[in-house]
Amino acid sequence: MNIAVIGAGPAGLMAAEVLGAGGARVTVYDRMPSVGRKFLMAGRGGLNLTHSEPLDAFLTRYREAMPHLRAAIEAFPPEALRAWSEGLGQPTFVGSSGRIFPKAMKASPLLRAWLRRLDRSGVRVMLRHRWTGWTPTGELQFETPKGAVLLKPDATVIALGGASWPKLGASGDWIDTFKDRAINIAPLYAANSGFRVAWSDLFRDRFEGQPLKGVALSFGRETVRGEAVITRDGLEGGAIYALSAPIREAVFAQGEAAVQFALRADLDIADLASRLGKPRQKQSMSTYLRKAAGLSPVAIGLVQEAAIAEGRNLSTMDSETLAAFINAVPVRFAGVAPLERAISTAGGISFDEIDSNFMLRKMPGVFVAGEMLDWEAPTGGYLLQACFATGAAAGRGALEYLKR
Repeated sequence: MNIAVIGAGPAGLMAAEVLGAGGARVTVYDRMPSVGRKFLMAGRGGLNLTHSEPLDAFLTRYREAMPHLRAAIEAFPPEALRAWSEGLGQPTFVGSSGRIFPKAMKASPLLRAWLRRLDRSGVRVMLRHRWTGWTPTGELQFETPKGAVLLKPDATVIALGGASWPKLGASGDWIDTFKDRAINIAPLYAANSGFRVAWSDLFRDRFEGQPLKGVALSFGRETVRGEAVITRDGLEGGAIYALSAPIREAVFAQGEAAVQFALRADLDIADLASRLGKPRQKQSMSTYLRKAAGLSPVAIGLVQEAAIAEGRNLSTMDSETLAAFINAVPVRFAGVAPLERAISTAGGISFDEIDSNFMLRKMPGVFVAGEMLDWEAPTGGYLLQACFATGAAAGRGALEYLKR
């Protein structure tokens, strides 16, 4: 059994591991000069492998894709991913937010141990092999430094990622190849991305790069606690990413989305109003908000920026109105940050195009996994968990196919 795996990210390498353990001769092909580049990037600030919340709640993070991903994740759940990491000599721990990390925090020790194990199992890795599709007679085509290469394996697993961070290898250039085969693909959009906000020059120049900590963001019926960071063109950060899907949909549908920021989310309106009831006397508004409400300079700047945008005067507000404004500061998101800067990608190959084993219905023997598929999830370990789980499912599916 000769199997080609195209794409050396988490989904592709996991498929290769499952296939190698099942007795197949596996070769992994990747266009880049080294493997797992986006995986390594994800681990630079601490590799968030998965999350510790109960599986039923965990699965809801995949929104509309949950029914399609459930079986794969249940077959390779967070506990299995932790055990897998442990088996590579990388024990994990649960952080204060429930996120799960390797104790080493970085991705590089885990990836090195993984590649050694794959090598021992006979998995070969061929780098600088850019897949360009199929020939009319069904061979895989690759461009390499030594010229074109044609292959016809017994089965193929393709895990080429979405289109975020293309310089790391996932460029989305596979889309036209699949469309030529009449495979339905939902358009790719930025997920877990920042958004554009039309800041004033004064606010932008003073607060670019500064974090809003401990805030609560509300949009529609959803509220998320976390951190947001002011960028030159808007906002990014964990709390923004957690709401990126509904905000993106609203921006596309209506041209903008109004998101409310609770800057003292730890206080209810009555408590905050009581603090703001102290006489302001001769203090500037900035000093008053810093002392009475405990706001940081960037939070004060956001309150003032929003008040100007809304045509409101902070000085004329009574304490209750001001408290309500501070805990529901309206910020208008006017656009989505570029896809190439997003953490992940929404859209991809429709689940209607694959069977329960992740095989393309129109192309027997060809399996797809990872971020190529039409799903998205927030940060927090959900992205990597689904990549690992669908890679394992595609590997099992290919083994089952070859046994028929």
